[in-house]
Amino acid sequence: MRVATVLCVLLLIVLAGVPLLLGGASEREQPGDRRLIIVTPHVQQIRTEFARAFRDWHARRYPDDPPVYVDFRSPGGTSEIIRVLQAQYNAAITAGRIAPDGSCEPGTIGYDLMFGGGTYDHGRLAAGEGVRVTPSEGADPVALPMSVPVGFSQVQLDEWFPVRVIGTQPLVHEDQRWIGTALSSFGIVYNRQLVRNLLGKNEIESFDDLADPRLFGWVAMADPRQSGSLSTTLDSILSKYGWDAGWALLRRIAANSRSFVASSARPPLDVSQGEAAAALAIDFYGRAQGQAILAPGQSPEHGRVGYVDPPGATYIDPDPISILRGGPEPELAQRFVEFVLTREGQALWNFRSHRTLEASHDLPRPPSVDGTPDGAPLGPIEYELRRLPILPAMYDAGTGDLAYMVDTINPYDIASDAAPRGWRSAIGPMMGAFAIDSPDQIRAAWQALNRVRADPDAPPTLVVAMEARFDAMPTGPQVRATYESIFGIERPGADAAWPADDQGRPLPLTQAFPHLAPWEAFQDFTPDTYRAVRATWRNPTWAARLQVVYTQVFRENQAAVVDMERQWRSAGSPAAGVPAAAGTPASPTEAGDGTSQRGP
Repeated sequence: MRVATVLCVLLLIVLAGVPLLLGGASEREQPGDRRLIIVTPHVQQIRTEFARAFRDWHARRYPDDPPVYVDFRSPGGTSEIIRVLQAQYNAAITAGRIAPDGSCEPGTIGYDLMFGGGTYDHGRLAAGEGVRVTPSEGADPVALPMSVPVGFSQVQLDEWFPVRVIGTQPLVHEDQRWIGTALSSFGIVYNRQLVRNLLGKNEIESFDDLADPRLFGWVAMADPRQSGSLSTTLDSILSKYGWDAGWALLRRIAANSRSFVASSARPPLDVSQGEAAAALAIDFYGRAQGQAILAPGQSPEHGRVGYVDPPGATYIDPDPISILRGGPEPELAQRFVEFVLTREGQALWNFRSHRTLEASHDLPRPPSVDGTPDGAPLGPIEYELRRLPILPAMYDAGTGDLAYMVDTINPYDIASDAAPRGWRSAIGPMMGAFAIDSPDQIRAAWQALNRVRADPDAPPTLVVAMEARFDAMPTGPQVRATYESIFGIERPGADAAWPADDQGRPLPLTQAFPHLAPWEAFQDFTPDTYRAVRATWRNPTWAARLQVVYTQVFRENQAAVVDMERQWRSAGSPAAGVPAAAGTPASPTEAGDGTSQRGP
């Protein structure tokens, strides 16, 4: 009995410590507090720092108001959050709690704000995606925006945002239905020792580095069909490099990959553990992983893990906040948005923590927070969040704020000027077909191509032909022939009524019977045909079948690359084996230097 009691006490002690292990204890709600409910994909560290700082700021700014308890809710990532909100709004509309004109009482919806996620998802809130209301009897349903304008004056917006874009991306929604609070960049996380060993240089510098054949088997990738942040990164590369060069680069990066995982949070961890040399990553995943493994007193630029935003090629997206229609505390919601955009709120993103400043007296100490009796400096208390503030003033040389930041870069100087080309929806189907669902085939073709490139006896015409086949996109004849061979194309019966045009002439088969096949997909996949081909993917049956077809087409092209090398060597090279390309390292699974499982 005593043993059982001791075990129970020990278990309670362990359970009591779990919140601290998971990111720190948060402020507890007290009787009489006003509650602000925020739904967010942000990590616990961000939630802890912003909840504490807003509570203190609000108490100083509104001393006659009750204290504020910030109640963060995290049902999942941004996609899950959108689904939860859509369900709440549609239920409220069905129950009559949201009027046909969209008006509703505070508390109609269970959340005040959505904090975090990219402009894409906050744009879905602003557009009312998946939420429809009938404005009047007999009228067609229309979309109901889930977010409402924040309502700041133009003077205030101009003060915060003297420029309204970063690269080509707006910082504020045109109707203030969302406002950026931080900046998210999409770059490369890398293991410094492995990069030195494999590439002979200290740092990764550009996206092209990830296509270097010496990194074969050492690049970690997430599946863009399951990772929104990776899709954004790949889309930005396509937009910057253009259709042909962009797809070629993505194909080479994919061919160098060691695996494709479901979560975009995993590749930075693989890089940290030496399982991979580099990975595409959103900035805060890469920087946070580097931060987590720093030795005591070690600066980020000397840590085992580095992160880079390739200058001029990095897509940077605002990380917005939106006030939700019908939330319980609209006044508090607006105040929270205001706080996030103050210097005090912005300093939380990238200033050194109080804990770091206390441990090192050599670091410059930021000014004190206005109105605090103890002279506490600006910045987070426990956690260095490693996010980029959004306000341009934070990077102004006159303020000196860069000196207090962990990451002393100006995102406004490095942002890509390439506007999105609208090709994002092709990334999942195409990369799934040529790499993720064909990993062995693309790697075999890539190795064959690089062996021939490295062979001094290889004719240049052969290299050009192999590269062209390796980079080829599906052609119309290939897609149609493969589709017909796998699924068949039904033909109209002899007694079928054949539609005619206005002149009485029979329409072409593709127009007369559009339901028989995805006819628009049976053309070369190019920028000019992209939108027409994409339209066929909206039919779930055709989309599933075409994915099989694309995969087969790419595999045939990749097999042809391998066969080109075989035929050339059979015709004119020694028969005794195929030598490996000079300078091409073994993959992690083949390395014998002890770094395959645990790296530097």
